[in-house]
Amino acid sequence: MKRKNILVGLDVGTTKICTLVARFSQNNKFEIIGIGNHPSHGLKKGCVINIEKTIDSIRKSINEAKIMAGVDFDNATVGISGNHIASFNSQGEVEIRGEEVTHNDVERAIGSAKGVPLPEGREILHVIPQDFKIDDTDGIKDPLGICGNKIEAKIHIVTGQVHLIQNLVKCVEAAGVFAEQITLQPIASSEATLSTEEKDSGVVLIDIGGGTTDVAIWKDGSLSHTEIIPVGGNLFTNDLSEILKIPFLDAEKLKITYGNLLKEGTNSKQKILLKVPQGERSLEVRMINEILISRANELFRLINRVVDDSGLYNKMAAGFVFTGGGSQIPGLETIGSIFLDGPARIGYPLILNGMTKSMQNPKYSTVLGLLIEANKRRERIIEKSIIMGRSNNFIGKLKDSLRLVLKEIF
Repeated sequence: MKRKNILVGLDVGTTKICTLVARFSQNNKFEIIGIGNHPSHGLKKGCVINIEKTIDSIRKSINEAKIMAGVDFDNATVGISGNHIASFNSQGEVEIRGEEVTHNDVERAIGSAKGVPLPEGREILHVIPQDFKIDDTDGIKDPLGICGNKIEAKIHIVTGQVHLIQNLVKCVEAAGVFAEQITLQPIASSEATLSTEEKDSGVVLIDIGGGTTDVAIWKDGSLSHTEIIPVGGNLFTNDLSEILKIPFLDAEKLKITYGNLLKEGTNSKQKILLKVPQGERSLEVRMINEILISRANELFRLINRVVDDSGLYNKMAAGFVFTGGGSQIPGLETIGSIFLDGPARIGYPLILNGMTKSMQNPKYSTVLGLLIEANKRRERIIEKSIIMGRSNNFIGKLKDSLRLVLKEIF
């Protein structure tokens, strides 16, 4: 099978490394053909802290996916997270002197908006146009051909620390795969779980991973705010481990087996026997869930602060969507809805060709979103090639190119 017919998403998380492989056919459809899962060693809160362990974990995940798919590959769209990620909104304007807006005008306006000084050691990961304003008319998604005196671009900028980005890329490429695209994980998760209507109405995507909780806020179809909270599902397990004085893996099993954040979902009188070095001891299931509820409330307070700081709290008509492996504790969306004062649901990934039943799980939202992002990139390249091939003049190329850029964004 030709490598150019292969798409790969690589989710390098704190808890697991997941590689997803798909192939696409001439009818422009793609189908999942392989998956590789391996426990993640060498990362903490989304950042590489041990190069060799991280490389080994990524390599094993990639090799497992290659064996299952029966194909080789050397490129991937890679997800990135970590509390070094920072984002902000910016705007910039340029004069157009009463003429029609061209590709160059849009590029100049975006360039003006992103021309802000960054702290030393940071670089831009994403520049995402939100909308445009021409003279006094705002909220324009496609400004091409509109006449005016000046055009203003509003954009969302995502940045990361250079050395931490380099560490991730270094590990991926040392494992044998070129990182052809780096995508912020909550953007990928949004692609896999949110509808167009939710993004238009206003929605908060909350991806609870092992080491971090990634937040992406959408309004009017555009990404308005992103933030990484350095608290994830592992801290729920750590609390159980420390308070109950049991190993982490035993605590994880308790969380999965007995975790429930709703009082009515727990038999308050139920007791279980815990194996400890001294033998066995009795424990009420109620105590497990009181510990989990306490940690959940702390996480909701942090999410509440993020949304409040964005200035969009009262504009989230579609409420909150929880996804990621840490979202699977029963009752999370119910108490989240109460605490955050808005509708909430669990975000399951879109059904794609070749998905197994086990993949229809929130813990695969990010890697499936990365695969969607990889396919979008492929389609853009193909469409751009076609447009440039059929355009017979320079102006036509510019206009078609701009329409392609706007289609990609909106």
